Amino acid sequence: MWKLFVDLDEDFIPADCEKHNLGFISMPVIIDGKPTLPYVDGELKEYDPHAFFERLRGGLVPKTSGLSPEQYTEHFKPYAEKGIDVLYAHFSEAMSGTFNAMRIAVEELRKQYPTWRFEEVDTLAITGLAKAIVEEALPLYEAGKSLDEVKKHIEDSRQHFAMTLFADDLKFFKASGRVSGISAFLGGALGIKPIITMQADGCLRPTSKVAGKKKALMTVIEDIEKKGDDIANHPFIIVHSDISKELLDYLHRLVKERFGDIEIEELIVSPAPGSHAGPDCLGIAFHAKER
Repeated sequence: MWKLFVDLDEDFIPADCEKHNLGFISMPVIIDGKPTLPYVDGELKEYDPHAFFERLRGGLVPKTSGLSPEQYTEHFKPYAEKGIDVLYAHFSEAMSGTFNAMRIAVEELRKQYPTWRFEEVDTLAITGLAKAIVEEALPLYEAGKSLDEVKKHIEDSRQHFAMTLFADDLKFFKASGRVSGISAFLGGALGIKPIITMQADGCLRPTSKVAGKKKALMTVIEDIEKKGDDIANHPFIIVHSDISKELLDYLHRLVKERFGDIEIEELIVSPAPGSHAGPDCLGIAFHAKER
């Protein structure tokens, strides 16, 4: 027996995890100095995406933090006690130091339960891209394949998913430090939108900048045309931070014109990565020849 774990920074929510029999780890968001675990406790227990991003539009700049070893122990110990092995497919380690605390917890549990097996696999991704990579492996998990088979599938497929996004207000990315080289894109003319990609090393980096949101959407679509591979037969996820219905409708028309009637999953980013991106950002995760 074994259990697949995912986390909130991959935009999995408790309802997803219940549907697919996944373990769920929420990641802390700090608002006005008070930590909260979205969907678990605090003011974000009942997460209202529009209300959250409206607060960011009003000037709130939340922070995030990692979990403690004790919090990781709370997640994994019930499985170690029962002899249920764990594979944790987590968001990019390049974007957080939280996994050092996780490993401290796991090593202590291994001492107490020496036959218990814990494995981790880095998706080298975050938000909708990480979710697409894990969703690609879910049919294997739900078919009862082994921990090793699912882990290998994620390792083999993770570089064959890509994500291109644009940011609306760089002050959130600047405050978080989650995008390498973002300082070079600060300033400039009003309405300039940086295009950002998740790269092979699991880091987000800006690659270009364009004028206006519609031009930014076209640039995202053009990147999919350039990198995409058999996108209709793999997860295709539009993820955004409460962007307008007008722009979403425009994007759906673009996708249909360029790629036909493919199946699209659309979601609003969770509050942890959403705190770094800020409101009115949009990205698409898709199957690619390479990142």
